[in-house]
Amino acid sequence: MSGPQSGVPEIMWQGDFITVRKWGTWEYVGRARGIHAAVILALIEGDVLLVEQYRVPLGGPCLELPAGLVGDETDGEAVESAAARELEEETGYRADRIEIIGRFASSPGMVSETFSLVRAHGLTKVGEGGGAPGENITVHRVPLAQVGAFIAAKRAQGMFMDVKLLTLLGAGLLD
Repeated sequence: MSGPQSGVPEIMWQGDFITVRKWGTWEYVGRARGIHAAVILALIEGDVLLVEQYRVPLGGPCLELPAGLVGDETDGEAVESAAARELEEETGYRADRIEIIGRFASSPGMVSETFSLVRAHGLTKVGEGGGAPGENITVHRVPLAQVGAFIAAKRAQGMFMDVKLLTLLGAGLLD
């Protein structure tokens, strides 16, 4: 590691999925065991698939792109495999192909977790989605032209928005 700190990060606490580290005076949290996330941009016939679910750290529901952990169940799992599995589990859609767009960090001042943004191609509805038992995911299929209004309406209801939704709002925020 390079940067203003010297030495190596010290593990302050580690659970099954989270590790808290301290490096000099800097404290941060990250995923344990090299786990990272796959975030899925799933477009079908001019619509985008979004998911809504209760998030314990926020204490309320959050609107997000479909996503899931890579390597949480299988060491060495490929990003494409995890993304395809999570997309189908959460939304009920199966992709013919997953394309990796790139790797990103969502809150690099506090969290070392990164995610791979992927694009799902050739979607076919094969189930209802909803996630794993207990996740209670609601799937929204939203026309791209209406995404801004849909997000605004959900925000007005008090729903949290995942920062990755900015990929859909893009230049519209600059208007």
